[in-house]
Amino acid sequence: MSDRTFIRYFSYMIGTMVVLAVVVFVIAQVVAGKGTNAAAVAKMKKMNNTAIAERMKPVGRLLVRATKSTMNSIIPTANAGGEHGAHGKSTYDSACGACHNAGLAGAPKTGDKAAWKARIAQGNEVLYGHAIKGYTGKKGFMPPKGGNTSLSDGVVKAAVDYMVKNSK
Repeated sequence: MSDRTFIRYFSYMIGTMVVLAVVVFVIAQVVAGKGTNAAAVAKMKKMNNTAIAERMKPVGRLLVRATKSTMNSIIPTANAGGEHGAHGKSTYDSACGACHNAGLAGAPKTGDKAAWKARIAQGNEVLYGHAIKGYTGKKGFMPPKGGNTSLSDGVVKAAVDYMVKNSK
């Protein structure tokens, strides 16, 4: 085969490929263009965002702070007479137990006599102060009122009394 023949066949082949590419491009534009409009594109974007939001939504929620009306339905506040001992366990179960049962953030586990011994020796007023005002120290972190500032001081003290009683 001469060079001239090779160039002629090569040119035909390149020309055929260019024509084929243009035809495929035109067909793709026609197919992609059918039914595509701004409303359909917006709907697809919204569906994608909705699907993403659905996949990313949290599995659960952690109640750190609630309103007084919400908490009053869960934990009765102490009465004016100061009789709050009955509310210690319910306050502990709903607000304190999450950390003090598992020992989270350095919280001493309720019932762990060794962990509570030095704390109890400091006296109830120190324990009440740490529980009500919060505490940050070498051994851990305690948010004010366990993170639920809507609790009354009386029910927080009752919860402390409950933990101390069950940790001696």
